[in-house]
Amino acid sequence: MAILNSIASWLMKKRMHQIELFMKYPHDVQEEWLQKLISTAKDTEIGKRFGFQAIKNYKDFKTQVPIQDYESLKPMIERTRRGEQNLLWPSEIKWFAKSSGTTDKSKFIPVTKEFLDGCHYNGGRDMITFHCVNNDDTKLFTGKNLALGGSFKIDNFGQYDSYHGDVSAIIIQNLPMWAEYFRAPDVDIALMENWEEKLEKMAHSMANENVTSLAGVPSWMLVLIKRILELKKVDNLKDIWPNLEVYFHGGVSFTPYRHLFDQLFNNNKVAFMQLYSASEGFFGIQDERESDEMLLMLDYGIYYEFIQTSDSQNENPTVYHLSEVKKDKDYAMLITTNAGLWRYQIGDTIKFTNLNPYRFIITGRTKQYINVFGEELMIHNVERALNVACEKTKAHITDFTVAPVFMSEDTGAHEWLIEFEQQPNNLDYFKSVLDESLKQLNSDYEAKRFNNYVLQLPLIQVLPKGTFYNWLKANNRLGGQFKVPRLNNNRTMVDDIIKFCMAK
Repeated sequence: MAILNSIASWLMKKRMHQIELFMKYPHDVQEEWLQKLISTAKDTEIGKRFGFQAIKNYKDFKTQVPIQDYESLKPMIERTRRGEQNLLWPSEIKWFAKSSGTTDKSKFIPVTKEFLDGCHYNGGRDMITFHCVNNDDTKLFTGKNLALGGSFKIDNFGQYDSYHGDVSAIIIQNLPMWAEYFRAPDVDIALMENWEEKLEKMAHSMANENVTSLAGVPSWMLVLIKRILELKKVDNLKDIWPNLEVYFHGGVSFTPYRHLFDQLFNNNKVAFMQLYSASEGFFGIQDERESDEMLLMLDYGIYYEFIQTSDSQNENPTVYHLSEVKKDKDYAMLITTNAGLWRYQIGDTIKFTNLNPYRFIITGRTKQYINVFGEELMIHNVERALNVACEKTKAHITDFTVAPVFMSEDTGAHEWLIEFEQQPNNLDYFKSVLDESLKQLNSDYEAKRFNNYVLQLPLIQVLPKGTFYNWLKANNRLGGQFKVPRLNNNRTMVDDIIKFCMAK
């Protein structure tokens, strides 16, 4: 173990030097990656279509390659799934990350060897590096990392097989030996398809392990941890894993879950480290202990561009490269990657909090907002207001979703379906604090709420515990890739959940 720690220490020091270089010369590093990506893919079908051979600089790239989304790339992705190669990227592509996100449409994101090695595995290495650098007394390598992932399937297209699944499952299936040594549980459990059976087996398998770190989506990690606590008949996770020191989390906002995890860890010194990892890439890591900001990782085989969120739905938006972004503005991200995504709209929005180095926070999704009554309420407004309401009323929330409701032709309200871990003593006060916080955070919402002319007070329905989990299960949507949409511009999902509750 001492030898392993020495090797790890040497590798982390070497990596920190590389990180310091891209922090110091961010635009040079990004320009190098743009040239490398274009040069590597110049003879692919997409490279020939858009004249990669003639691209000499970013101006050429922006002029010759149009902005893409999944629908525009889907024909070539589907052909690749069936065995055609050299369409989006020159190396063989047999793996596809299935991304359901907040819609019912599945997306199959190409995954190349270069993408796994240079992006996701580098991200895993760097999150450990930052944690260890920030914690001199770390004992991370004395135990296991409990990684909560998904599963994958084989697609048989006649003479050709390809594979699709949750990106976490693809990562686990292809892990290098050094990383597999520290990961748990066994692969045959970690990649099980039946989600409930997997959680049960994971709980039994990990209850007696020496776990030093956790990694996974907060909503599903809570389910697993609670089951382990039940098995061991204790309330504090430290009684089971005394050496637990960090939880690496991402996928959804941690804000609604923070109090719940604090309770489970009984306020012991377990670090929370935020990651920005998705099917499309590994983009950011929280590199400082006392800040929720994340460092934009610039040497993972990804070239970044940005569109101001207010402009993102326009047909010809203004696109900025990294050197042109400003602090405290919401941007939608465009990415070009070594998995064959070219100027691809990922759908997430971020806000830069620092430009030297480039640090940011996630502010939401380009399509996740409510704007039925002209209120233009964004997800980060909702989560911040909800956090204020919980703090003031000592409430803890497990999950929630919001949708419009029409009171008449001219007026309406927002209906909140909330599942509480701990309910507020006074629900009316909770509602009042939530409403006032939303007014302070969003001037459009405040204007529509004036004198109840357009928007009336929010309506809140308290759902029984387990409602969202059972609804997801009933709709065959259990698993790390599935998330309950927070904000809706129609009532389709909300009405379905209400109907589901009434039928129970």
